[in-house]
Amino acid sequence: MKAVIMAGGEGTRLRPLTSNCPKPMLPLANRPMMEHIVDLLRRHGITEIVVTVAYLANQIRTYFGDGSEFGVRMVYATEDQPLGTAGSVRNAMDELTERFLVISGDVLTDIDLTQIMATHEQRGALATIGLVSVPNPLEFGIVITREDGSIERFLEKPTWGQVFSDTINTGIFVLEPEIFDHIPEGRSVDFSGEVFPALLDQQLPLFGAVATGYWEDVGTLEAYVSAHKDVMDGRVEVDVPGFAVGPGVWLGEGADIHPDATIDGFAIVGENCRVEAGTRLGDYTVLGRNVRVQADADLERSVVHDNTYLADGVRLRGAVIGRSSDLRRKARCDDGSVLGDECFVGENAHVGQGVKVYPFKTVEAGATVNSSIVWESKGSRSLFGRVGVSGLANVDISPELAARVAMAFASTLRKDSTVAISRDSSRAARMLKRAFIAGLNASGVNVVDLEMASVPVTRYLARQPGKVAGVTIRLDEVDLQSVVIRFFDGHGIDITEDAQRKIERLVGREDFRRVLAGEIGDITFPSRALEHYTEALGATVDLNAVQEAGFKLVVDYGYGATAFVMPSVLAKLGAEVLGVNPFASTGHRITMDRAEREANVSRLVIASGAHLGALIDADGEHLTLVDDTGVVLSAEESRLSFVKLVAGYLLGDRIALPVNVSSVTEDLAAPHGVTIQRTKTSTAALMAAASEPGVGFAASGDGGFILPGFLPAFDAAAALIKMLELLAKEHTTLSAVRHDLPRTHLAHQTVVTPWEQKGLVMRTLVELSKDRRLELIDGVKVLHDDGWVLALPDPEEPVTHIWAEGRDAAGAQALAQEYTRRIRQSLR
Repeated sequence: MKAVIMAGGEGTRLRPLTSNCPKPMLPLANRPMMEHIVDLLRRHGITEIVVTVAYLANQIRTYFGDGSEFGVRMVYATEDQPLGTAGSVRNAMDELTERFLVISGDVLTDIDLTQIMATHEQRGALATIGLVSVPNPLEFGIVITREDGSIERFLEKPTWGQVFSDTINTGIFVLEPEIFDHIPEGRSVDFSGEVFPALLDQQLPLFGAVATGYWEDVGTLEAYVSAHKDVMDGRVEVDVPGFAVGPGVWLGEGADIHPDATIDGFAIVGENCRVEAGTRLGDYTVLGRNVRVQADADLERSVVHDNTYLADGVRLRGAVIGRSSDLRRKARCDDGSVLGDECFVGENAHVGQGVKVYPFKTVEAGATVNSSIVWESKGSRSLFGRVGVSGLANVDISPELAARVAMAFASTLRKDSTVAISRDSSRAARMLKRAFIAGLNASGVNVVDLEMASVPVTRYLARQPGKVAGVTIRLDEVDLQSVVIRFFDGHGIDITEDAQRKIERLVGREDFRRVLAGEIGDITFPSRALEHYTEALGATVDLNAVQEAGFKLVVDYGYGATAFVMPSVLAKLGAEVLGVNPFASTGHRITMDRAEREANVSRLVIASGAHLGALIDADGEHLTLVDDTGVVLSAEESRLSFVKLVAGYLLGDRIALPVNVSSVTEDLAAPHGVTIQRTKTSTAALMAAASEPGVGFAASGDGGFILPGFLPAFDAAAALIKMLELLAKEHTTLSAVRHDLPRTHLAHQTVVTPWEQKGLVMRTLVELSKDRRLELIDGVKVLHDDGWVLALPDPEEPVTHIWAEGRDAAGAQALAQEYTRRIRQSLR
């Protein structure tokens, strides 16, 4: 059997190490990663190899030649343009006239290939995919198989809510030549994204083989360091050049270690290295070939590539040092720092935690290089959180990071496009907005600066002609020491997860567009922006009906920018309004206890005889209602009240709600011929659903309401005005509506779940619930006769959420506790 080694990847996540080195040639335990793959193939009897190459292909050809030095025969297939995984294999089809195996050249593995090939033959498959279970399957393609091994479903790079299994695609395939009938010619084609799903649709024999052995996608700098640790721990069977002089310690030929130097733990020392007296090689240290370490250096958990010089007193902690670099006396590199090839670090210089220094750069003597990418060094799972890029103001989210994120965002847009941007009243947001604008301009994007504005106003302006996106920078609602940078597309809704990943990739590799001086973006300040918004908002309701009702209201503006908008709109409605906290603070956001605000509005509603009370959050997105008797409605009661009223006047046939809210809404909507469309729990997913034709209303689980006819995003002002219109048309009060609502019984619990076991938890729940009806919109929702349970991993915290609904409170609590118990048992 022949094998195809795919070796065309650029390894962008491994930059700066791969800036001038193809990823398969990156040294791992002092041998190129691809050489370990060649050895694995040879051990399993495969000596005929086709290598697909693209990026820096000559380095691979020069090193391996015809393969004879490595006991195999190699030929090369070159991609002139990116062809994808399947397209690159098709490019080599002239060499593949019989059954063959495909494997990546840039992974670390000792998987039993013979087992996968035998499984393929036994099942008479057209294609067999090698599978392994991994602790964190988010960055991989999940493959769900039936009991006979046939493939049931693919999920490419899922969110935590879609992790129904922890069995992932390793990129190792056994294929019959007939596979080429299903790979189009002349364009980029991917096996997992296109070819295999097509085979599945055609019900062709497509199987998965769960393989034994170690497998690691060495796709990040953290994984690169970790892979070396796994080699020294003996978790993976690979050939380390040199002599094993003890458990986890290898010395290369010609290595010279002074008797007064110490090896304190596992280490790999390459051939012809020289280590001087007083030096300590701490645990998990790797030295490449011809590395010279002078006296009293101290290295730990670090990888040093070939031909590097480390002078007296150098300190490395968890660092990676590129080939032929030069670190002078008492230079220091901290955890997570990476130097590219041929870097110079001067005497007493300090390369800080998480800093990346690209090839051929100089760090001056005594300099401190302290990158502000603090969010990386704090273990954040990704740059984006639930609603945007967040962190401590001027610590995690510094002006430098804001500018880089802005340049990354701008690089995803066309030059000379225009973005609307706003902020809240805080000094932190004002400072970071200026840095963000500079980043946008530097990449050739124009800015319409709304200055201080609410989130809905920003979204509305982002939708207007001539704009392609919107950004707002604000203090976090919960932690006023933190800020959030939020991104909206040209429809005014949150950008997609794919768009977020693209920005993350560009920030990670600092691959920004920089324009010439004459192309730098402009800044303008729009006139009458608030007036346009208020006019459009007032036009969404039946003014006559509301005016005739003569509403009396108590509105708490929360010192937010909505105080600029609402008075003029409510005046058009003929409402008598008592405003509370009716101005936007400047310089900082005023903090108030939420319970006190609610109690205050309740008292004022009763004292003034108002028809309605409302609390609008400072960002203008979320609304809390108080009825005419002073009762503060919960988010659940407010949502049910809206559904009950709006169903009879809906411009559409569907209401969008997240999967974790009560099923009672279906009963409220059904008499009006309206159906409930369930969505993921994320804000972006709900807003995307609200943008679909036929969806006339949407609501979140926390007081966010969407009127798609005006804006497919949360808008507390629009929701309040809509509630007034609905009450006026129904000639009723909010207390009467609340009184007639059906009872709901929901329970919510959380289970601490380590990140590495989230995939296991979801897979276990799916397997335990096979006899019940499942909904896999977001997480695993199990439908029972007397209710439902939803298990959903948190995207930011090491916990799993359990929501349950029952016929009564005890039933809901019992369901939640039962599934909490199941999850805890699966974690043992």
